[in-house]
Amino acid sequence: MAGDHRHCDEIFADAERAVAAQAWDSATAAFTQFQGLVLQHFAAEEALLFPAFEEKTGMRMGPTQVMRGEHVQMRQLMDAARQALLVKDADDYSGYAETLLIMMQQHNMKEENVLYPMCDQHLSGQLDVLLPQLQEKLQGTVR
Repeated sequence: MAGDHRHCDEIFADAERAVAAQAWDSATAAFTQFQGLVLQHFAAEEALLFPAFEEKTGMRMGPTQVMRGEHVQMRQLMDAARQALLVKDADDYSGYAETLLIMMQQHNMKEENVLYPMCDQHLSGQLDVLLPQLQEKLQGTVR
């Protein structure tokens, strides 16, 4: 899952470079790809990883609930950034993108340093079944 974070970051950077160059079609294409990949990542976590963790640990109001809340906020920021791209507003896009970048960095650090290690520990007996399901849900987004 951490590899998927890095891949999404690379596509997001492509969109940023295209906006800076005012290459709006390229920016929109890259951002659309980025948003789709991030939404697939969220869906994989919310449909598979988080429920498995919650079932195994009984923690339903812990780290997974925090991650879900942050997913909601990031979805809103991505929608706002996409709207700014559609009207070719580099300033608005940059503001939303900067906020999104900071939030994603903090979110990914929490997942990679706290939640994913907890999942590894608590789901160790299920990972051989769960990992292929996550890969399928991500539909080859991990590079």
